[in-house]
Amino acid sequence: MTDEQPGVNPSGMQYRRCGRSGLQLPAISLGLWQNFGEGRQFDDQRLIIQRAVDLGITHLDVANNYGPPPGAAERTLGRILATDLGGHRDELVVSTKAGYDMWPGPYGDGGSRKYLLASLDQSLTRLGIDYVDIFYSHRFDDTTPLEETMGALDTAVRRGKALYAGVSNYSASQTAEAVRILGDLGTPLLIHQPSYSLVDRWIETDHLLDTLSGEGVGCIVYSPLSQGLLSDRYLETVPEDSRASGRDTLFPEMISPGYRAMVQALQAIAERRGQTTAQMALAWTLRDPRVTSALVGVSSVAQLENNVGSLRATSFDDDELAELDRYTTRA
Repeated sequence: MTDEQPGVNPSGMQYRRCGRSGLQLPAISLGLWQNFGEGRQFDDQRLIIQRAVDLGITHLDVANNYGPPPGAAERTLGRILATDLGGHRDELVVSTKAGYDMWPGPYGDGGSRKYLLASLDQSLTRLGIDYVDIFYSHRFDDTTPLEETMGALDTAVRRGKALYAGVSNYSASQTAEAVRILGDLGTPLLIHQPSYSLVDRWIETDHLLDTLSGEGVGCIVYSPLSQGLLSDRYLETVPEDSRASGRDTLFPEMISPGYRAMVQALQAIAERRGQTTAQMALAWTLRDPRVTSALVGVSSVAQLENNVGSLRATSFDDDELAELDRYTTRA
């Protein structure tokens, strides 16, 4: 099995080798950012995770501050790992992160050894497991020596509290230095988690994908649908239960006439491909073999199933790519 010929299981899920490691990840992974905290029905959360695993999504991604409130998503996942997924721990890849605000005071965010290792211990308690498969430094911290941050990841692996080390939201140059430091310590960098979508292409212009490929590091992209903007969800109105209505990470004023015109154009291309706009946008991120997996965040089983349907067509011809560029990039 090679990167060019990813594995497929009976559910239709594809699996891709993560960099030069022995680990394979599903092409679609489930992220528990905003829909697995308090204020959501636990039974709905449970059904989403059950269905994800049924569909072959073996990777469940969370972070210490996911909720709301911070820690809530890890507690939700921990309940499900202890019940519905009890006995299946070794069939799953569970990842968590630390780096953003988690608790008040000088040791509740950043990249210090004190914060990262204390946070990991708290995450394991909330998750109810002995180790996570991947532990990420969630962001680059320019106030902490990178040697200290990478040293904390190395310690987490050596203590058996994480199997692999990862970084998220690091630039290409920061990533290359992280690779060097971890390599000297004897703990390879497994994976990078950056944002990437049709309308967010910084990993291309920063040459991060080239860096990851050259270093043998995997890439799992988040926000491949730009938090739902690359779907038909906002074509007519801003739904009351949407992220934009909550004015947290999206805002109603972002749903402009120009935005709607772009999505209508994308919708026409997707229909020619036999896909929804969201499926096409997801497939676009996976067209590049350097991308190991795409993280999706969903609020329903129907959304999840629609996203997994993107795997039926992940190749694009040159004319389609040029047309997509025309609508989603600026000269």
